[in-house]
Amino acid sequence: MPTPSSRSTVKAALHAHEIAPTRSMGQNFMTDADVACWITEQLQIGPDDTILEIGPGLGALTQHLVGKGRRLILLEKDPRLAARLRTELTGSGVEIVEGDALHTDLRPYFKCQPVKVIGALPYSCGTEIVRHFMDNPSPFCRSVFVMQLEVIERICAAPSTSARGMLSLRMQARWIAENLRTLPPEIFVPQPKVHSAVMALTPRPRPELPTFDDEVFDRLLRMGFQQRRKMLRNMLPKHARTWPDLAGEIGALETCRAEDLSLLQWVQLARIYDEHLLKDLPQSGEEIFDLVDEQDRVIGQMPRRQVHSEHHLHRAVHIFAFNKRGELLLQKRSHLKDAMPEKWDSSAAGHLESGEDYHPAAVREVAEELGIITTADFVTHLASIPPSPSTGFEWVGLYRVDHDGPVHFPSSEIECVEWFSIDEIKAWIAARPQDFAEGFVTCFQHFAQPSPTPTPAS
Repeated sequence: MPTPSSRSTVKAALHAHEIAPTRSMGQNFMTDADVACWITEQLQIGPDDTILEIGPGLGALTQHLVGKGRRLILLEKDPRLAARLRTELTGSGVEIVEGDALHTDLRPYFKCQPVKVIGALPYSCGTEIVRHFMDNPSPFCRSVFVMQLEVIERICAAPSTSARGMLSLRMQARWIAENLRTLPPEIFVPQPKVHSAVMALTPRPRPELPTFDDEVFDRLLRMGFQQRRKMLRNMLPKHARTWPDLAGEIGALETCRAEDLSLLQWVQLARIYDEHLLKDLPQSGEEIFDLVDEQDRVIGQMPRRQVHSEHHLHRAVHIFAFNKRGELLLQKRSHLKDAMPEKWDSSAAGHLESGEDYHPAAVREVAEELGIITTADFVTHLASIPPSPSTGFEWVGLYRVDHDGPVHFPSSEIECVEWFSIDEIKAWIAARPQDFAEGFVTCFQHFAQPSPTPTPAS
């Protein structure tokens, strides 16, 4: 595509298309083609990648993205620039979406993975865009952003530095942030009053940190940094244990301030303040399950580890939670799970305890895994699914619960949750079945295309 590559040609292009940069949109157009090329190289594009560019503008980055990867999507808020892009890129196979990045629904991109995002973000709302796109769960496996230098320094800030704050820790908890390069104001039109920088974000490997509750983590950060010059002991909520005891456990000085703690120490604090009863309860290989036969009749008991390793028939429940929009809540399994870690799964699921029946188990599981306290009357039976390799040799009772409030889950079991439409889940399974636990796929197929199935014994 013909793209301006100097200050004079950028100004000429803007004039030719009668486009005046809009301050409210934070529009500053890049003029250095060599810098633009280098920035796109940092995205490390592979042949199977879906690429999403935020705010392509006049195409400074876009010209180096066309023809790369499997799919290129341009997200442009300004209708004038979107119209120009449609004209310039006709027949190129590039998809142009007119919309606001701050309000873009990112859930459809899960089925397009691997997805990488790039963009020169407006100074006025760049931080909010990054938060939106990087919030857990995020479909992106690598991101490269051009932003105000000061913001990138805050995101990448180390402990005990003046730039260290809530933004630093929130981002670093889920992402590895790298400040790659500083950009001078002179390579933009209009010329900003501050320097910019290029930042790369890649997912932080989950085993690097203990599991933790995001809500507890955020709450403590807000309190700790509310008055950052005060000692942390005076900012955090009361706890049954004394501050000297807590500080000693995480290896911090009793006189430390919020910015002095490392990411790991903040995570450790979040775990201490997490009151979920199952936060430290991993699955036990010695847990006793009922063994059943082909008619789902109990024939004995055996430890969990042996049941799974020897593929004995046993019992489980899956629960689908729906909101008022008809969306299904999916959970992403923790990396600590002994089976199918980090796969997307039913809203809640679990084995029956020895001597337990299906319906009570479903009520218990939605309480334990989602914090939804309900009664048997509000948990509806959907299907009974016979055992097979795809269910893990489990007789499965599939149930439904309707819920529009918050959910509270144990971080040791569940990494995160998200609501998806039924059509979106169908498309995602069709495109990437490897992203899901096999048992969920089987349950979803029974839900989406119900058929008569054997009824388990009561």
